[in-house]
Amino acid sequence: MTDLEADLRKAVRGDVGFDVTSRALTTMDASNYRRVPLGVVAPRDAEDVAAVLEVCRERGVPVVARGGGTSIAGQATGTGVVLDFTRHMNRLLSLDPGSRTAVVQPGLVLDRLQEAAAPHGLRFGPDPSTHSRCTLGGMIGNNSCGSHSVAWGTTADSVRELDVVTARGRRLRLGQGWAGAPEGLRELVEGDLARLRTGFPELPRRISGYALDALLPERGADVARSFCGSEGTLGIVTEAVVRLVESPRARALAVLGYPDEAAAAEAASGLLPHGPLTVEGMAADLVPSAVALPRGGAWLFVETGGDTEAEARALAQTIVRAADVMDAVVVTDPAGQRALWRIREDASGTATRMPDGSEAWPGWEDCAVPPARLGAYLRDFRGLLGEHGLRGTPYGHFGDGCIHVRIDFDLLTDAGVGRFRHFSEELADLVAAHGGSLSGEHGDGQARAELLPRMYGEELVELFGRAKGVWDPDDLLNPGMLVRPAPLDSNLRFSVLPREPVDVTFGYPADGGDFSAAVRRCVGVAKCRTTSASGSSVMCPSFRATGEEEHSTRGRARLLHEMLAGELVTDGWRSEEVRDALDLCLSCKGCRSDCPVGVDMATYKAEFLHHHYEGRRRPAAHYAMGWLPVWLRAVARTRTARVVNALASVRPLAAVAKRLGGIAPERGIPRVATKTFSRSFRPRGDGPRGRAVLWPDTFTEHLSPEVGRAAVRVLEAAGVSAVLPPTLVPSARFSPFTAHRGRVCCGLTYVSTGQLDRARTVLRRTLDLMAPVLETDLLVVVLEPSCAAALRTDLPELLHDDERAARLASRVVTFAEALERLAPDWRPPRLDRPVAGQTHCHQHAVLGDAAERRLREAAGLTGELTGGCCGLAGNFGFEKGHFEVSRTCAEDQLLPAVRDAADGTAILADGFSCRTQLEQLAGVRGRHLAEVLAEGLDA
Repeated sequence: MTDLEADLRKAVRGDVGFDVTSRALTTMDASNYRRVPLGVVAPRDAEDVAAVLEVCRERGVPVVARGGGTSIAGQATGTGVVLDFTRHMNRLLSLDPGSRTAVVQPGLVLDRLQEAAAPHGLRFGPDPSTHSRCTLGGMIGNNSCGSHSVAWGTTADSVRELDVVTARGRRLRLGQGWAGAPEGLRELVEGDLARLRTGFPELPRRISGYALDALLPERGADVARSFCGSEGTLGIVTEAVVRLVESPRARALAVLGYPDEAAAAEAASGLLPHGPLTVEGMAADLVPSAVALPRGGAWLFVETGGDTEAEARALAQTIVRAADVMDAVVVTDPAGQRALWRIREDASGTATRMPDGSEAWPGWEDCAVPPARLGAYLRDFRGLLGEHGLRGTPYGHFGDGCIHVRIDFDLLTDAGVGRFRHFSEELADLVAAHGGSLSGEHGDGQARAELLPRMYGEELVELFGRAKGVWDPDDLLNPGMLVRPAPLDSNLRFSVLPREPVDVTFGYPADGGDFSAAVRRCVGVAKCRTTSASGSSVMCPSFRATGEEEHSTRGRARLLHEMLAGELVTDGWRSEEVRDALDLCLSCKGCRSDCPVGVDMATYKAEFLHHHYEGRRRPAAHYAMGWLPVWLRAVARTRTARVVNALASVRPLAAVAKRLGGIAPERGIPRVATKTFSRSFRPRGDGPRGRAVLWPDTFTEHLSPEVGRAAVRVLEAAGVSAVLPPTLVPSARFSPFTAHRGRVCCGLTYVSTGQLDRARTVLRRTLDLMAPVLETDLLVVVLEPSCAAALRTDLPELLHDDERAARLASRVVTFAEALERLAPDWRPPRLDRPVAGQTHCHQHAVLGDAAERRLREAAGLTGELTGGCCGLAGNFGFEKGHFEVSRTCAEDQLLPAVRDAADGTAILADGFSCRTQLEQLAGVRGRHLAEVLAEGLDA
């Protein structure tokens, strides 16, 4: 391998990675399969691609082309050299509105093409649910489709020409009329015309096998079209000319409710004559309970287009009248449509968990049948699931007869894998009996290629093998896919994981206490690789800052998977590769809510750091900032805040302190309050609406007590009196008549630095202190979102053996939630001002901000807060080596929003980190919502 790496480094100008991290990040795609590559190359151009193929051909090393790594059948994994086009060959080379064409490189993400085409009223027709991270090269390799295929077809329908490098280094320009055909291909086709004219089922979503019928003379002998869907087994695409379509000026979305998915499926084909843009289906099992949809147990999402909103709405209403539905709604508001489409697009992740929380997997993700047979096929499919004792929830492209489904296969035991194989064989026969295709969108890969003879017959599959031999006689390109396939039950990614639960500290209640199951949550759909945050989304700020896979949620999950496997990453919790990948995780918790499968990388990071540094010296920042509550309480007890602030203002002294504390030299040290919030707090009698416990979190107590004072002022104006938590707890160890002092703490700083033993000690002390409160029904108001999130989630997950933890977590409310629950008829002062700023990432991910939105609206505070993460994220942005990433995260959404704000805009930032980031990077003072409302009361 060393010689191969050296030869590749000499031959290519791009990046060559044979290190553990590079290889671990590409062992898997979004399928059930895993292969360990020798190395990864990110070519800069077609010359690099040809050079890689030459080196690998000389050594007999296979080559696999990889796009966004979201393939669901295993075709983006390999044991040789993986080509990663997303790093360098990712450009839009040209776009011609006149001819409605674009020239793209294979690593270009689909959404970047859509953004460039939109100003011209154009778009690329196919749009898989992974449009924010899938690449054009991957779409060509898999002949991807998406929800709009009833209107605009598959990727093959949108490809004009392809520049391809063959395994033997030939440069070909593929097109119609045999353009670019390798020697021998035309003879092969013309020698078997009858079989090619009769051997392929006629249906809109036939993706399985090679599209050799596109080479028939009556179909224009289109070599480029025939190449689409070949999964990187025939040649490597280096450039493509693609066709664009006119995008409707206005759209409407009709959501049609049906009793079940079979009824929805039977209705779908009857809507096609009306010319819809989409006919998508999904059942109630995949829909969050809070979502407002028409009555029904399953729904069709039917999008219509027109030159005006009225025209699009009229067509949608026509479809509603033509459909036999239980209930229906037509949405023309773009924001409302986006919210509904997000439900559908997240289904590929949501479906990986059954309603009872058990796991479900791909493998039979996208079979397709003629649309008119879809209802009958679904009933037979349900029956087959029942016969095998399996469960799955179908959804997908009902108008095209294409069904996605994740099934609760047991892929961890030999018996379960045997059932997986037996079911797969029977389902392949069922699909063929309905005149369908084993793949209707994502390709065959390893998941289905073994079963192609059941669909096409042995002779046509043998013809596929001969075609592969014409293009790639050395079987260099993605071997084991499509022809001479690997068995569908080999190379399963679960087989390398430990069979017994790993000893961990967090409870992982959603995964049965099993850390391996938590890591398995990541199925590779890669929503975390979205390069531009939209709306209120947060995940994944570090990936958007660096563009590196290892700094995405998926990349980190892959490294944790390999750590558990122990084959590539061999030193377990001590792994430096995993530590380095987790180092730039901001612990923003965005993945906890934004990831369709609920990966919680902040928790996994804390768990890893706990074990990684167990019994060892930690980085200085862990002591300086992890123990921040201790240091600040010491300052408060000794009343030395003025001295500390004065010393911190002396640059040489501050520089020494930052160097000793592992703090970034670019950072200023926040000033400590000379009088803590608790010292300035004056309790009052019960308000007319009762009392609430106001939590003196470390940041409010020592760094921004003005926020606490403002909150007390507003709560009292609303008729709610605030009380502080107890500071005395009985010391039963010595005597029931003695007590010791303490301060409540959420343990956040200890958790974020992975000091979980210390966090558990602090939290148990907190529960002891809060015992009298837990005997009442008082709410606990927490002003700092990150502390509230820690109490809601980290507390019960760390102290899962203490029932008091769940009781306290259930009492925790935000400032706005407290006002809404305790004073529902109170009206805040009318401020009538615009706002800008950011919803705290922990608020978004754990707490939700619906109450805050309603409170702002009642106060006349208009405008939306941005999503994303401020980039400071507690200790993260203060740590040495993190400043540039921290600043880049702030520049993603927060700082531009603040800079663009009009005069008089209230800058809202409920988190201390967010306010500090604004002050240090933009010179702007952000304020907690409580401060803005208190100012309104004073006015």
